[in-house]
Amino acid sequence: MFARIRPTLLALSNDRRAVTAIEYAFIASLVAVVIFSAVSQIGSHLVTIFNTIASCF
Repeated sequence: MFARIRPTLLALSNDRRAVTAIEYAFIASLVAVVIFSAVSQIGSHLVTIFNTIASCF
């Protein structure tokens, strides 16, 4: 059984496209975390601003 799988595994190990795809996925996930963090902080700051404005009325 391993004899049939081995050529496929060797072909995959020499294929650099998979490594590039994983790198792009990693970069995209880091960008998503940064965006989520920034939006969370901006959101909490906006809540404070709106609450300050609302308390004036």
